[in-house]
Amino acid sequence: MERIKVLELKSKDKKGKIKNAGKLEIRNQTEDKADLYLYGDIVSSEWGKWENTDVAPEDVKNFLDEIKDVNNLNIYVNSGGGSVFAGMAIYNMLKRHKAYKTVHVDGLAGSISSVIAMVGDKIIIPSNAYLMIHKAWSFTWGNADELRKFAATLDVIDKGILNVYAENMKEGVDIEDIQQMVADETWLTGQEAEKYFSIEVSQANEAVACTSDYFNRYKKVPKTLKEDSFKTQNPNSKIVNENREIEKSKALLLLELEL
Repeated sequence: MERIKVLELKSKDKKGKIKNAGKLEIRNQTEDKADLYLYGDIVSSEWGKWENTDVAPEDVKNFLDEIKDVNNLNIYVNSGGGSVFAGMAIYNMLKRHKAYKTVHVDGLAGSISSVIAMVGDKIIIPSNAYLMIHKAWSFTWGNADELRKFAATLDVIDKGILNVYAENMKEGVDIEDIQQMVADETWLTGQEAEKYFSIEVSQANEAVACTSDYFNRYKKVPKTLKEDSFKTQNPNSKIVNENREIEKSKALLLLELEL
């Protein structure tokens, strides 16, 4: 029987009122192992959550605080990506944990969640699941000098991401090939990813649907993946979905202004 422990996540609004910020499940925890599910977009904080499945660094910290003595950690990933800095924070927190980490990509490890997936001592991707890598991007504004400075910052972020990929490349793979794949926004099935990275490919199983607010921003989302996401998010209304995307873009822009 599966055992589930639910961490109810709370945060304060601007008036100091406590609000529900979703939940994080610890499954099958024993003295020796626990399961972590990253099944949503990666967001910078509780304030950035649009769905209860979205994951922030503090969520992962709370999870790890609960399993300090666990020696084996299974990490299940099905995420379209999200905040680079939040994802890097999650990667580094998981990296520091003493447990032997087995990462299972159940549907998609896209964008920054592909970096998180690289934390595994063992990485398992079914032949019909996806790993997607691409260059960092963001909203910005300003004059020519400010834009050039921002572009240089994105170049530095890309180097940090490439460093993680390089640690997990197969022997004989050239980092310049990975760099080009990142520049092109490349979607790899498990079998394709195994050619470049130190992963294990498992047999195809029933695909796990992945929903993400980032699919409309990527250029090369596989058609079936995008259709499944749209049906899951909004089975009846394309207009509602598009309006939701516009509102989120506005919110992200406001967040950048505040920073």
